[in-house]
Amino acid sequence: MRFLSFLSNGQKGLAAVDADGQLRGVLANEAAYPGDLETLIANDGLAAAYEAIVASGAAISIDDVEVLPVLSNPPKIFCLGINYKDHAAEAGIELPDYPTIFSRYSTSLIGHNTPIIRPKISDQLDYEGELVVVVGKGGRHISEGDALDHVAGYSVFNDGTLRDYQLKTTQWNVGKTFDGTGSFGPYLVTPEELPKGAAGLSIETRLNGTVVQKSNTDQLIFDAAKVISLMSEAMTLEAGDVFVMGTPSGVGHFHQPPLYMKPGDICEVEIEKIGLLSNGIADEA
Repeated sequence: MRFLSFLSNGQKGLAAVDADGQLRGVLANEAAYPGDLETLIANDGLAAAYEAIVASGAAISIDDVEVLPVLSNPPKIFCLGINYKDHAAEAGIELPDYPTIFSRYSTSLIGHNTPIIRPKISDQLDYEGELVVVVGKGGRHISEGDALDHVAGYSVFNDGTLRDYQLKTTQWNVGKTFDGTGSFGPYLVTPEELPKGAAGLSIETRLNGTVVQKSNTDQLIFDAAKVISLMSEAMTLEAGDVFVMGTPSGVGHFHQPPLYMKPGDICEVEIEKIGLLSNGIADEA
């Protein structure tokens, strides 16, 4: 199953891709609207919602609606740093024994085709194409063997990063959660459509059509099952929690000279079998 959250004429809606590849949507003011993805995930309602939308939803185009982040207000957003082997090599860092975790906040989230915002106070806006894992069933002390049973689906993320603010301190948080820098979507893709744990999928970032990152999710140091299990040792995971799984090599910061995003650019992140996430770049008003 494949879902998309959207706005049409100011009205919230939910869409699904049918067996023929057609996107079908239902608006919140229509009887068939099953609720938003946050509610459906929390109540194990994705399968029933999919059937309802496919049966009665109107055909829509992704280019004719305002695409929202897959989840606009997740309970927790966990981001992983240095979680691809090739990126660790690029940064000159030994493979870690424990994941580097930092947080993003929902105020930073935007959807497909919405501009990523370069703030007034920095011109070091970098791209980071990433896999997203969305928790469907919460819990504490989840074993690694059971962890993938807790996954609702997968998506794509561009973890727009202000490098100067990231590197002001050893804590990366501020540079990683500026408003309008975290693009998330366009689709939530449920696990049965993908290899186990979304392993073995190509991931590619393109800036103005030029490939700047090209890797594979097999390069992950800590995979979805491992990260879910480790984080559940520390805290109770909740339905709708989001794991942004880190970026491969090729980030702009390590180009010579550095390659940062600027207004007018188009940045695309594509993950095999999950989708293409595209955003322009604009200056803060």
